[in-house]
Amino acid sequence: MGAGFRWLVASSWTANIGDGIVLAAGPLLVASQTRNAVLVALAAILERLPYLLFGLHAGAFADRWDRRRTVIAADLARACVVLGLCVVIATGTVSIGWVYAALFLAGTAEVFSDSASRTLLPMLVDKADLGIGNARLQAGFLTANQLVGPPIGAFLFAVGHVVPFSVQALAVALGVVLISRIRLPSARGREQVDTHVRQDIVDGIRWLWSNAAVRTLALIIFVFNITWGAAWSVLVLWALDRLHIGTVGYGLLTTMVAIGGLLGTVSYDWLERRVPLATLMRICLTLEVLTHLALALTTIPWVAMVIMVIFGAYAFVWGTLGQTVRQRAVPTEFQGRVGSVYVTGLVAGLLVGQGLGGWIAQVWGLAAPFWFAFVGSGLTLVLVWRQLAHIAHADAHAT
Repeated sequence: MGAGFRWLVASSWTANIGDGIVLAAGPLLVASQTRNAVLVALAAILERLPYLLFGLHAGAFADRWDRRRTVIAADLARACVVLGLCVVIATGTVSIGWVYAALFLAGTAEVFSDSASRTLLPMLVDKADLGIGNARLQAGFLTANQLVGPPIGAFLFAVGHVVPFSVQALAVALGVVLISRIRLPSARGREQVDTHVRQDIVDGIRWLWSNAAVRTLALIIFVFNITWGAAWSVLVLWALDRLHIGTVGYGLLTTMVAIGGLLGTVSYDWLERRVPLATLMRICLTLEVLTHLALALTTIPWVAMVIMVIFGAYAFVWGTLGQTVRQRAVPTEFQGRVGSVYVTGLVAGLLVGQGLGGWIAQVWGLAAPFWFAFVGSGLTLVLVWRQLAHIAHADAHAT
């Protein structure tokens, strides 16, 4: 699909290796500084908070600025933050405060990088190739970020606390070099900018809301992330206290999700060519509903492992499909803003769901959040079932 696409994939895979390493090393660093559960949870919140604070602005700037240069500048800033963290670790002056600051600043830079990088694929490949392009990027995320990176990160942290973060800074910097090789016909989303950034955000939201198919897809993603977040917020406790599989078993559950996701992304091209998009969307969402039901009912570890493989397979097919449908429908000059609305809604839905899930489990038990997710996602699917045919071909109606 062209040299530009190959450089984009190479950059994404390289950066994901570094991020996957820190996926394990980051929590280990936090735990080395404090055993307070509230402070540990605060670290996870600070990592996601920038998406809520700056997500919409980052999307607007992605449509105003040179997108390739925005990715380069944001990733260089992220590498500098990580290098700063390496310095305080190496000098023995690290504290939980320094870790919090690094998480927030690196997360902020990542918001701007992600918002701009999501707009590059539609500028590099034809609409017909967006599905397989997104699948290749997802495969890199699963392989490097979820499967390969975390065990390497844990090993490197044992070698020396500063080592995994040094490797991440190097991986991010190498990703910058690779993405700088991309040549775009026009790296800007909008050739002329004569409005305030707040107006740009409003225009992006207005465009999304005026397009029925894209609006409904955004609402589906928001609601399904509430239900998913509620169930998965207690997954570790559900695995330990209901399945009784221990910490190693819990790690295997997450590995099964990644393996299923890899199978799903590898087979995406075959599925898209042979299964109508609306049918594929309905299958994925139906499996989501049934997964919540199965997890609510089962107490058998091997059954849960099989369910997790199935979950990973359809979840990443759905993620690729949703991203592809949106990118095909949204005009180039709105890609950054509409994409940022999606991600902001995704994170907001996840945070709402996590809060609900903890409360529901505390009151009604560990299986209750999965029942809540089953009912909530099932009702949502019934309401949008007929509209999925329209959503699947949103690009035919987009203006």
